[in-house]
Amino acid sequence: MSGEQQIRSQNASGPPHGGASSHGGGHPRGGGHPRGGGPFGGGPHGPGMPVEKPKDFKGTFRRLAGYLKPHRGKLLLVLAAALLSTLFGILSPKILGEATDVLFDGWKAIQGDPAASIDFAALQQILLWLGGLYLLSSVFAYIQQYVMAGVAQRTVYDLREEVDHKLSRLPLKYFDARSHGETLSRVTNDMDNIASTLQQSLTQLITSLVTLVGVIVMMLWISPLMTLVVILTLPLSVIVTISVAKRSQKQFADQQKHLGQLNGHVEEMYTGHRVVKAFGREKQSIQEFDKVNDKLYEAGWRAQFISGVIMPLMMFIGNIGYVIVSILGGILVTRGSITVGDILAFIQYSRQFTQPITQLANIANVIQSTIASAERVFEVLDEEEEIPEAAGLQQTAAPVRGEVQFRQVAFGYKPDQLLIEDMNVSVAPGQMVAIVGPTGAGKTTLINLLMRFYELNGGAITIDGTDIIDMKRSELRGLFGMVLQDTWLFNGSIRDNIAYGREGASEDDIVRAAEAAHADHFIRTLPDGYDTVLNEEASNISQGQKQLLTIARAILSNPSILILDEATSSVDTRTELYIQKAMKQLMQGRTSFVIAHRLSTIKNADLILVMNKGRIVEQGSHEELLAQEGFYADLYNSQFSEKQQAG
Repeated sequence: MSGEQQIRSQNASGPPHGGASSHGGGHPRGGGHPRGGGPFGGGPHGPGMPVEKPKDFKGTFRRLAGYLKPHRGKLLLVLAAALLSTLFGILSPKILGEATDVLFDGWKAIQGDPAASIDFAALQQILLWLGGLYLLSSVFAYIQQYVMAGVAQRTVYDLREEVDHKLSRLPLKYFDARSHGETLSRVTNDMDNIASTLQQSLTQLITSLVTLVGVIVMMLWISPLMTLVVILTLPLSVIVTISVAKRSQKQFADQQKHLGQLNGHVEEMYTGHRVVKAFGREKQSIQEFDKVNDKLYEAGWRAQFISGVIMPLMMFIGNIGYVIVSILGGILVTRGSITVGDILAFIQYSRQFTQPITQLANIANVIQSTIASAERVFEVLDEEEEIPEAAGLQQTAAPVRGEVQFRQVAFGYKPDQLLIEDMNVSVAPGQMVAIVGPTGAGKTTLINLLMRFYELNGGAITIDGTDIIDMKRSELRGLFGMVLQDTWLFNGSIRDNIAYGREGASEDDIVRAAEAAHADHFIRTLPDGYDTVLNEEASNISQGQKQLLTIARAILSNPSILILDEATSSVDTRTELYIQKAMKQLMQGRTSFVIAHRLSTIKNADLILVMNKGRIVEQGSHEELLAQEGFYADLYNSQFSEKQQAG
């Protein structure tokens, strides 16, 4: 497990100036936005677009609706505003038809009697009513959007805050079992999807339903016969939509598959561009990109073309209905059964009839996608948390000496498969304890147990005689300072990164810590000194300089116990000397646990714990272990012989 995971699990809410952006972060392989994502694609659901379906729609929907309960009053206001706005809009064609009738009746009167005239007073009154309705419709639409924006953002704010607090309570095993991309996708992309739906689709659902019902009522009021003609075209539209959607579904699935492949290729080539250039593989990389891009183009073209056929076909069917309505309306006008204005109003209603149906179909897809997103967010909220701390735990007032004991410790990631059994270790205050062993021996697991990132299956770990279970987690972890092989620095100034070690640290404290870590000199040689902003992954400084900053941060925190993961394997000899000097000063007078990879660096350790397959197979000083000619001696001699062969 990397040091970055350890620190992030300890400070799950992230640093004050860094962390993941809230604008996405959907890694191409870590779970994407339900509405698309990645550098090359996405977009809302179209006809035939595959939609991720939730496992428990009803249960998740009820749970999500529970977050809206505190806003019931505002939601009723949104509903009322949406109803009024839509109803005023629906009445407009009918009133406009009456204005047409006034003009038409006046024109007919003039044909029979040249002295007759158009009733402009009645026309003016109708137009004023019409203008008033348009204005009221717009006002209520504004109220609806304004109030709903507040409700949606407050709901998602509460949900996002709940998730953030939940992450801080999750045990380390949650983060170890999942990729960062997957978790980021849930707390950013899925959350954005919920916010977007609450903001837009919810009000659109209301207005579409009201519009559909209102349009049908108005058409029946004008002419039941012509309404029947319009409704009869609906099954034909549905049949066409379903048949085309089925054909486009496969193409959209292929498009998503090739999009994922392209995103993965771009991510690999971007993150490994130095290696690609070093081995001269630019041509092969471009060829692979072109190959996948061609497949994406073909699948995308077919998907968009087939789904794009739906609109022309719907227009064709709509125009057939429009022609029939016009002919039938003309016949009814000649018979005096209906007025010209009603015909014009009916034609407008028939045009509006299919629009809410299409919107409702799209909204159904969006809601399914949103419930699936909510389901993934709720899965995070339902994760098993760290064991609650016992009530009444008191903060330890006495200074910590650093005596650590492991008493008959048993632990396994699975209860029925113990990795550590009956471990007993005694560490005196101020001792340097080295933990060595092959990869997977359990070195990091031992540290995780010490900091209570995982709970024991048996036994106890004590610090100065106090069981760590009887200490607050914040107090326990505050005792430790960590310098890990995988440095973790956030996007912010060097000053902020060092000051992260202790809240409220002064400028003098920061500079003193940097001087003690032998980092002050290189910091002052930078153009902006302590104000130098570290970019993403802190790639604007060297690996050795990063390590010196993490040591400065640890010095500033003034810990009682140190955890050191040998961090000099990837730096030059001169920087290694600086780091070793800084670490030696940091370890002075403190109990230290050192995870050692190069055994030559821990000869002076007071106690060496030799681990293999989760068990401490040997323990003692360097000389004692060599004299035993056991596992440690084999490890040490193999490293020594490798160095001789390399020399």
